[in-house]
Amino acid sequence: MMSLYSRRVVRNKVWLSLSVGAAGFGLLWLVLILSTLVWNGIAGLSLSVFTEMTPPPGSAGGLLNPIVGSLIMTLIAVAIGTPIGMLAGTYMAEYGRYDRITYAIRIINDILLSAPSIIVGLFIYEILVVTMGHFSGFAGAVSLAVIVIPVVVRTTEDMLLLVPNQMREAASALGAPQWFVISRVAYRGAQAGMVTGVLLAVARISGETAPLLFTALNNQFWGVNLNAPMPSLPVVIFQFALSPYEDWQRLAWTGALIITVAVLSLSILARVLLSKGVER
Repeated sequence: MMSLYSRRVVRNKVWLSLSVGAAGFGLLWLVLILSTLVWNGIAGLSLSVFTEMTPPPGSAGGLLNPIVGSLIMTLIAVAIGTPIGMLAGTYMAEYGRYDRITYAIRIINDILLSAPSIIVGLFIYEILVVTMGHFSGFAGAVSLAVIVIPVVVRTTEDMLLLVPNQMREAASALGAPQWFVISRVAYRGAQAGMVTGVLLAVARISGETAPLLFTALNNQFWGVNLNAPMPSLPVVIFQFALSPYEDWQRLAWTGALIITVAVLSLSILARVLLSKGVER
């Protein structure tokens, strides 16, 4: 009979093999997806993609207007969602850490984190689009802001909770009021993680298509009017990828590559900032 040690060694090797196999299986599909995206996306990548408008079928063109539209709505969404998320996270970590309402807010925030984005789009559609009577870039930005808020709330709360209470107590012992302790001590200790949360929120909304279909819709022309349908890169990729025209499909691959590179860059930057914050 095998000894206890031998059985544990065999069991460990079996589970290690299964874990490595599962990780390799996932990485295989990731490599295949990324390689296909790079292969097809680079084929259509050129300077005209960033300088010309979306073309009609059979014509040359680029993705300038949806790129600009996506940037505008993303910036507005971050400007709306970041202050709300940071203030809510600050309350949960500093003022109402042990309150029942904080527990309820945390549960609701977790639900929003995992809620499908199409539900957010339908909600903003009923609240803004139906009320205004038309699609608009502002409605699209608000729908993205709703997605930004729970991400920022969670990272702000978590980063502030990681700041040692001894730092707050030392500042309070010197006579500093609570608002001063939060802004000058807690925020400084958690700033790297809080910035990381904002970057992760931007990466989250960069590729969102469903909420924009119900709010900003799309516009094949140059449009920076927030009170009118606004073009966005995810929606253009969605529409061009489903079209029967090869030139549109080629632009869809290129747009997908641009979004992937942007999200990957933001994720790497967030990791770097978070690692520097931990080292401090």
